[in-house]
Amino acid sequence: MEFDSAGVPANIAAAWGLRERPGKGPKPGLSLDGIVAAGIRVAAADGIGAVSMSRVAAEAGASTMALYRYVRAKDELLELMMDAAIGDPPPLDPDSGWRAGLTAWSWACRELYLRQPWVLRVPVSGPPATPHQLAWMDSGLAAMAQTGLREEAKLSIVLLLTMYVRNEATVAVDMQTAVQALGSSLDEAMSAYGKLLKLLVDPARFPALARAIASGVLDRADDPHEEFVFGLDRILDGVGLLIEQQADG
Repeated sequence: MEFDSAGVPANIAAAWGLRERPGKGPKPGLSLDGIVAAGIRVAAADGIGAVSMSRVAAEAGASTMALYRYVRAKDELLELMMDAAIGDPPPLDPDSGWRAGLTAWSWACRELYLRQPWVLRVPVSGPPATPHQLAWMDSGLAAMAQTGLREEAKLSIVLLLTMYVRNEATVAVDMQTAVQALGSSLDEAMSAYGKLLKLLVDPARFPALARAIASGVLDRADDPHEEFVFGLDRILDGVGLLIEQQADG
């Protein structure tokens, strides 16, 4: 990882505007913000795999070499695009309670992933450190300000929710992509899956799975929102127990 003179990773320094911007170049109007916006347009249209320095340069109406005056590498560009795309979290009602706050926070996070699925494909280069990543972290922590939980526990809960939301959104996007490729609906795909399992599953070998199949639970797709709510509620139930245990301790 490349570091600047202050010991800050180069990509993080760029995200925080800590790096000296280049002087006026040969392309009037070219800026770091414009380059990032061009990268986001490419990713939104054709996916993260289509993002290259040359493609983004063309989208920005500049030469590839001109981009390198502002962005040192593609990985740095992806980091800047991700931070710009996630933006600031929506304000939470401080009087709504920790559970309502974390619920709203998790839903907002999920919605931004589903709205901009390419963000899920940006490689994770380290713990959150860009401005908007830290804004989301701060918002999640603030929702638990009145719980009495230790700071270590709060950070672990934010990390757990982040991983859950990201994974659930990734699966939802992948499932939708697969279903669209088949030219069918999610209900049709799940019905076909249930029929396939009925052919494959031997009750003697997979008795518990056979009982689940026989119940008809796999005959249709569950509402993706209901699945998300179920998992989120179980996590928050656990947070509630932790709060009670700490209060009793």
